[in-house]
Amino acid sequence: MLENLLNLVKQQAGSSIVNNPAIPNEKNDEAVALAGQSITGSLQQLLSQGGIKDVLSMFSGNQEVNSSNPAVQQVSGNLAQNLMDKLGLDQQQAGSVAGGLVPDVLKNLVNKTNDPNDSSFDIQGIFNSLSGGGTSGMNVQGLLNKFKGGLDQDGDGDVDLQDLTAAFSGKGGGGGIMDKLKGLFN
Repeated sequence: MLENLLNLVKQQAGSSIVNNPAIPNEKNDEAVALAGQSITGSLQQLLSQGGIKDVLSMFSGNQEVNSSNPAVQQVSGNLAQNLMDKLGLDQQQAGSVAGGLVPDVLKNLVNKTNDPNDSSFDIQGIFNSLSGGGTSGMNVQGLLNKFKGGLDQDGDGDVDLQDLTAAFSGKGGGGGIMDKLKGLFN
């Protein structure tokens, strides 16, 4: 996955890294590698800290992949810090690079993962890689499908008491639970 992610970063690095006067040309490859490592490391950190809901929401399409997305904000912040620490960029320069690159890379990663005609990324492989194989027995695609509209009645990215209440009241769309049960007996 890391190699494919680095290729994705390279494809998106034009204005943020390659054509950026704050990053010397001889440091472009280092900046691209740092971006790939930062994105991967940040996603790993999100998963290990209980942010699976944010990551799944991003891949399910329940949350827009832009600078206001919590996962994108964390990844951007980590990349900016790494650019300051390792390449000596100031806060504004690093923030500009991260803000211009991370949303585009993550949006493309999500699009490629969800595209059945593109096999460069798959959700199970991404989660297996990020978790160090810890999700190999888990059906990540099944979880993602639940986020895409199955059990999450109120569209907030989780399945909780509000979703159960919406199912019984019919506020989740498609009628209440009794309407759904009637379909089983007809």
